[in-house]
Amino acid sequence: MGEFFNQYFDFDVMGAHFSEVLEGFLRNLLLFAVVVVLALSWGLILALMRQLPGRKLLPIRGLTIAYIDVLRAIPILIIILLISGGIPYLEFLPKEIRIPQWFGQPDPFWFGVLALTLVYGAYMAEVYRAGIEAVEPGQMEAARSLGMSHGQAMRHVVVPQAVTKIPAPMLNEMISLLKDTTLVSVIAYAESVLIGREILAERFNSSAIILAGAMFLVITLPAARLVDYLIRRNQGKVARGAHIEVG
Repeated sequence: MGEFFNQYFDFDVMGAHFSEVLEGFLRNLLLFAVVVVLALSWGLILALMRQLPGRKLLPIRGLTIAYIDVLRAIPILIIILLISGGIPYLEFLPKEIRIPQWFGQPDPFWFGVLALTLVYGAYMAEVYRAGIEAVEPGQMEAARSLGMSHGQAMRHVVVPQAVTKIPAPMLNEMISLLKDTTLVSVIAYAESVLIGREILAERFNSSAIILAGAMFLVITLPAARLVDYLIRRNQGKVARGAHIEVG
């Protein structure tokens, strides 16, 4: 049993490499912060494109649905490898795009940003869609009767109501996104898991990886409890609304 604890919970190893693992974890958080802003925006655009009305816009809706289905079906790791292993060799693109070094961040960071944004934009589009479809159809009809266009009604009436219905599932996606930032380690982005693996190779001890996992727990566990609270609160609102309606 002592051997088990020495392998996974060696506090000497954790203490000696704490600053390195923490620095890597901060890179995970930076990657998460950039992607979550981009993915929320891209997901909303996709959700709105999927809701476009009329037969003329059917091809756009079809392409949007296909994009969402495909990106949700392919493992994120494959998307990361396709982007990092392909874009640098597309010589028709400027070097600044093929090997980005923007804002002092290395190209693996930006390849990870692109891959995670493309995939999580698709996931978040489905969350937005669920919120939009949960809004009473009469809201759109009332807005259109007031002279608003479809776009104006979505912007000013439907989407603001939809956003209030999806905090719990959206937060769930964000938790998954934070954990999936570790996948960028496969393209040599020096985040917490890659640093932990390097320490494992050097010290033949897994404690640094346990330390990285603990840093994720500090954020993901409270976030998971917040999701539970939001779900219970929403269920309470639905139950009260049903009671009032029956009464």
